Amino acid sequence: MNNKGATLTLEEAGKFASSLIGKDVTASNINYLIQYGRIDGVTLNGSLHIYRDQLTKYYDSFLGRREIEWKSKLGNDVNWALSFDNYKEAQTTKHVHRLHPYKGKYIPQLVEYFLDDHVDDFKKEVYFAKGDIILDPFCGSGTTLVEANELGMCAIGVDVSAFNAQIANCKVQSYDIASVSKYILGITTALEKFESTLNVKPFEEELLQQLYLFNSKYFPSPEFKKAIYQKRVDEKAYAAEKAPLFLPTFYGLASKYNINYNISLDANFIDKWYFETARKEIYYIKSLIDNVDDTTIKQLLQVILSRTIRSCRATTHSDLATLLKPVYTTYYCTKHKKVCKPLFSILKWWKTYSQDTIKRIKQFAAIRTNTSQYCFVGDSARIDIEQAIEEIGGDIAKNYKNNKIRGIFSSPPYVGLIDYHEQHAYAYELFGFERKDELEIGSMSKGYGRLAVQRYIDDIANVLVNCKKFLVPNYDIFIVANDKHNIYPIIAEKAGMEITERFRRPVLNRTEKNKDAYSETIFRMKEKV
Repeated sequence: MNNKGATLTLEEAGKFASSLIGKDVTASNINYLIQYGRIDGVTLNGSLHIYRDQLTKYYDSFLGRREIEWKSKLGNDVNWALSFDNYKEAQTTKHVHRLHPYKGKYIPQLVEYFLDDHVDDFKKEVYFAKGDIILDPFCGSGTTLVEANELGMCAIGVDVSAFNAQIANCKVQSYDIASVSKYILGITTALEKFESTLNVKPFEEELLQQLYLFNSKYFPSPEFKKAIYQKRVDEKAYAAEKAPLFLPTFYGLASKYNINYNISLDANFIDKWYFETARKEIYYIKSLIDNVDDTTIKQLLQVILSRTIRSCRATTHSDLATLLKPVYTTYYCTKHKKVCKPLFSILKWWKTYSQDTIKRIKQFAAIRTNTSQYCFVGDSARIDIEQAIEEIGGDIAKNYKNNKIRGIFSSPPYVGLIDYHEQHAYAYELFGFERKDELEIGSMSKGYGRLAVQRYIDDIANVLVNCKKFLVPNYDIFIVANDKHNIYPIIAEKAGMEITERFRRPVLNRTEKNKDAYSETIFRMKEKV
């Protein structure tokens, strides 16, 4: 049949690969390898096949090596089971955990590991039980709160970011899904009519048609991707030569449909990072959401709109998470290896994310327990958690009065890594949330020099000192950190605590582009005797 050996259909290849690596591999995963030039695809009897020997060679090139290589760099005391490498992304972003993007969050399986009632060779005792109250003083997007609910525990979160708290509270909320769907349908229908007045649809349809013809000629897939992978073409030089050839076509179509692509770099965030047509749609949806009377649904709709516009910023696909500079024309995309376009409308993503949200809250509703979780907006070093709990009342207030808080599971900010307000700047600007950047601990804007590290030590210790006032006497605190400065022993000492256990885990699926060997430690702390 051929001179490359036996062939497999994509489905057969998925099963074969799964048996090779002990991890679920789908036909879509195999097709990805073909599209990105990792293996060859061949059409036989009208269906796509791959060569079995070629697939084996691809997986053999790295199978098992990462664990060996990482342990040689990180040390053999890392618990490889805590890498959760056997979980697919759909599992690590299950149900409401992907209600909104958030940099710097841990995966839910890590929280579950320490909160649930199992023991193993590393975790030799059970720390928490159903009915306990868990505290996360650096709540972020609410992963601890959601997992506490799944396990039948109450939870309190605190975060200085008003929008972070809203994301967290939306995740754990119970919804009338029929009402949510009704509001979404109404907004979507209205947006479709509004978009028709902006000339966006015919412009993008013709633009995409012309891009298809251009890319088929200069960046054919998968041939071009394969040529890059095999180093037969200088990607940067070739793209710099060919991509600008499309710009006259782009300018002509923008003129034809009266699409304004001139945006001031000195403008505010939304004016700077969105095309005029997209901005009009953003403010139109906001006006509809502003008129929603149900506060719970209104906040959820704001989260959907924020998630939508995050994906519609005028930037390249590869820079969506980092935002280097606005892109107002077509451009060569290093992610897709072809000429791509920025987004001129938010309609597609509004539809996608609104339906995805309904699906996710349905999934969570099917497993959620009848327990209470809430994230407060505040400074964890100063907030009176007892008073805050009394003010919201309900079951969690009764629980706290009888039992207080059993312990903490949290991942504080890392020194000089993320500006937490700035990552959602578009939401703060659009919805008018108050920003309190000055209260962020370890923010990127504060740097990571000696003074910044010392300030971080003091700030984290102050949070722990304040929070332990609301814990049971024999509390357990678990802090997740990449302690490259070796400061958590100092923090524990300053807070009147001691580190009783350390659990080290490799972090395999980082969102950053740096894929070097990386680990983090889960510190167990207790009151110093």
